[in-house]
Amino acid sequence: MIEKELWHPVALADALTDAPLAVELLERNLVLWRDGSGAVHAWADKCPHRGARLSLGKVCAGRLECSYHGWQFESKGRCVHVPALPEFVPPVGHAARTYVCAEQYGLIWVRMVASHDAVTHAMPVFEAEQDAQLRKVNCGPYDVATSAPRIVENFLDMAHFSFVHEHWLGSREVAQIADYTVEPTHTGIRATGCRAVQPKSNLHSVAAAQVDYTYEVTAPYAAVLTKSPEAGSVAVAGWREAIALFICPMGHERSRVWFRLAVADFTSLDQTLRDFQHTIFTQDQPVLESQNPKRLPLDLRAEAHTSVDKASSAYRRFLSQQSITFGVIP
Repeated sequence: MIEKELWHPVALADALTDAPLAVELLERNLVLWRDGSGAVHAWADKCPHRGARLSLGKVCAGRLECSYHGWQFESKGRCVHVPALPEFVPPVGHAARTYVCAEQYGLIWVRMVASHDAVTHAMPVFEAEQDAQLRKVNCGPYDVATSAPRIVENFLDMAHFSFVHEHWLGSREVAQIADYTVEPTHTGIRATGCRAVQPKSNLHSVAAAQVDYTYEVTAPYAAVLTKSPEAGSVAVAGWREAIALFICPMGHERSRVWFRLAVADFTSLDQTLRDFQHTIFTQDQPVLESQNPKRLPLDLRAEAHTSVDKASSAYRRFLSQQSITFGVIP
């Protein structure tokens, strides 16, 4: 399954401290832990001895210790100590199943493969990360009872602004969506020329404004939008922002969501920025969880479409071309 080769976010980096942390990815239970150097590791949450969850254990002198019989595993996964047999030298096969992991964008990412050499898929790119004039803040996690592709498709959709986000990102009196351009990219799709009239497009809006959007799907379960409101409509001079959507597909119909904000605001509290994003996404969440089926149909004949939906239609075609099977209906 190609999804195992992709990079997936599984936890906030600062949520993993001295104790092991249980997470779920692609219907598999994983344990995250940090060794004595602070390096992060991602393993199957299962002791090879009797199947107990390693996340119930603890970190001892840079090793992960199982809570059941105290077996200790070094950072590469091999058991190096069995307390019941102090002189015993465990063979190579007495080892935990390990996966590739990394820290990026304030998150811990996992590939469900054993080696960096096994895959060629790159981590989703967030170009605004390199812009020192934009402040970065993570929002989430949000656990959502729907598939990851449904969440990405909603992120790409502007026609719901006037109804789901009325008085915030849209107004039913100005619900029309102008034509825009969609083109394929090597990571997914890019939509440009997207415009919406928004009463309150961001935390510092002082007037309704036309906002220019660009959307880009950066991986099957990740996307980025950039927003540029009309000059004079925002209290902060030179306001601009980019928002990355990163999703962990825990199950076919269960997802964990983070947003990473990159905003021209170095004065507001982190929580103030998060509160605005929280307001917007919790308007989306009940609608997302109501959609039936929860898995995204890739056959374009399965649901009705209009020209306004060209971004989501292109996204569905991309998933099909990539042979994505998790969270979709082929």
